[in-house]
Amino acid sequence: MIIRSKAPLRIGLAGGGTDVSPYCDRFGGAILNVTIDMYAYCTIEPTDNQSVVFNATDIEQKIQVNSPSQFELENELILHKAVYNRIVRQYNNGEALSFIMTTYSDAPPGSGLGSSSTMVVTMIKAYMEWLNLPLGDYDIASLAYDIERNEANLSGGKQDQYAATFGGLNFMEFYDHNKIVVNPLRIKRWIKNEIESSLVLYYTGKSRDSSQIIDHQKKSTTSNDDRLEGMHKLKEYSFLMKEAILKAEFELIATYLNESWNAKKRTSTAITNSYIDTLYDYAIEHGGKAAKISGAGGGGFMLIICDPKRRCELVRSLEKLGGKVMLATFTEKGAQAWTLYE
Repeated sequence: MIIRSKAPLRIGLAGGGTDVSPYCDRFGGAILNVTIDMYAYCTIEPTDNQSVVFNATDIEQKIQVNSPSQFELENELILHKAVYNRIVRQYNNGEALSFIMTTYSDAPPGSGLGSSSTMVVTMIKAYMEWLNLPLGDYDIASLAYDIERNEANLSGGKQDQYAATFGGLNFMEFYDHNKIVVNPLRIKRWIKNEIESSLVLYYTGKSRDSSQIIDHQKKSTTSNDDRLEGMHKLKEYSFLMKEAILKAEFELIATYLNESWNAKKRTSTAITNSYIDTLYDYAIEHGGKAAKISGAGGGGFMLIICDPKRRCELVRSLEKLGGKVMLATFTEKGAQAWTLYE
């Protein structure tokens, strides 16, 4: 028996950062994001030799140990260990499991596409398939968040786990006491086609530690300065962006993306740097209408909106810089799992 799972990565269109506590607890957060045809993958092969093998092939890390009841969360593959710990403790009566797990992602850690949280979701989904765990979408996303933020103690927001689990284009609202509402946006196919035809993703080749940026943003919640106003603006633009997409107001979509980026930069000095600023100007000069760094900022993927007629020109220009250019399409499905019987 072989169990496989996959979960989609996402791009943030507006509101990123307002899903991070304590801002969302105090003021309420709002996020607009969409999953794309890039995934995190997991394969579980059950064994009977009382050992656990984690093989993260994309980052070339592998560990093999005698099946523990719980891992110490240290050294490498902390997320793999943290998910295992929670599954064994909460869903397997504390009894150790024996298997080989192989994982990889279409995007590197620090990409700004939610790759770490998506990997947690796809691992949970694989365990669910194997152990027949009766978890709904909200349960999966909440569990993934709790594992990553509270057990692994990694800073971050809440949107990535919910995007990977639910899939599609979603407007998400975040409130105190972990109240989260995922609102799927059902828009006509031609609107999606137009937006997809306008998008270019450029990987800067510079991954970043999002937790440091997020920790800095958290401090803005207790201040009354420009950083807090930037957070309020980010939330405001998520509502405006949602309305622009629903009404197919494509020029406004570009405008709000730019304004969201300007607001994002106000929330932390680590959001941008001279390289990113230069790349932004270059993208605009070569066909882009608007651009922003996806995720927390500081590096990873830049999301660019352009006139579809100029997309080839923009792609050729970006390729000259030596980074990776991608043309993503939207996906409707969230995390999925299936079993192969030999």
